[in-house]
Order: sequence, then structure tokens, then C-alpha cells
Amino acid sequence: MSLYDWLLALHVLSAFAWVSALVLYSVVLAAAWGASIPSDVARMLRVTKVGDALIAVGMIGTIVFGVWLALDEYEIWDGWIIAALVLWLAAAATGGRGGKHYNGVRDRANALVAEGRNEPSPELDAGLRSTRGLVIHSTTITITVILLVVMIYKPGA
Repeated sequence: MSLYDWLLALHVLSAFAWVSALVLYSVVLAAAWGASIPSDVARMLRVTKVGDALIAVGMIGTIVFGVWLALDEYEIWDGWIIAALVLWLAAAATGGRGGKHYNGVRDRANALVAEGRNEPSPELDAGLRSTRGLVIHSTTITITVILLVVMIYKPGA
């Protein structure tokens, strides 16, 4: 296998990690949608730490191997590569905001459990059902899908 083949394989593997994390977050958020008991919320959102690792590996891997591929095989100023870089930055920004929101809910659930307050919490319910959090998460997914389309079809290449 050539260097290009290895870089492409690692780039695609990183993209799989990224998308897997988004699927994991979506499933956990759907499962936790009606939860308001702190121990239940904390238990369900604990799984998102796996997603945090996947998203870190996926996003870092896609940008590192993607830029390396662009420098090795393409021109970094090609329109589709610039579009991919802008979309990557947008996904990182919205994903970070969404992660901050839901990590806050997870941390609050853990704090309530640590305090021994395990009765239903309207605060946790509101955090999990937040329109803002849902819109941010959905925006991240949409940007990622558009990025995948750009990467697959390479418009203008």
C-alpha cells in the first residue's frame, strides 16, 4: 500500500469515529429525553464519555489526515477542500457548544447524586429537553452530513 492509501484509510477511519460519536450522542439523548431522576440521567449520560473520545479521535484524525492528503495529492486551495475546512470548523464550533450544554446536564446530575438528592429534577428535565441543545446537536449533524457529501463528491474537482 502506498502512503496515499494509508492516509486515505486513516482519514476515512477517523470520519467513521466522528460519525459514530454523533450517532452515540443521538441515541443517548433520545433515551434520556424523558429522564429527570438524577441517578438515571447520570447513568445514561456516562456513556457520552465514550462519544467524547470518539469525537476527539475522529475530528483530529480527519483534519490531520485530510490536510496531509490535500497537501500530498491535491491543492489546499481547491474549492471543495476550502469548503471542507470551513465545514469542519463549523462542526467543531457547534459540536463544542452542544457538548458544553449536555456535559453541564451530566455534571449537574452527578452533583445531585453526590448530594443524595435523587428525586425528579425539573432542572435536569429542562436541560435534556432543551430546544437550544437539540437545535445545536441537529445543526452539528447537518453540517457533518454536508461535509461528508462534499468529501465524497468533491464538487469542482
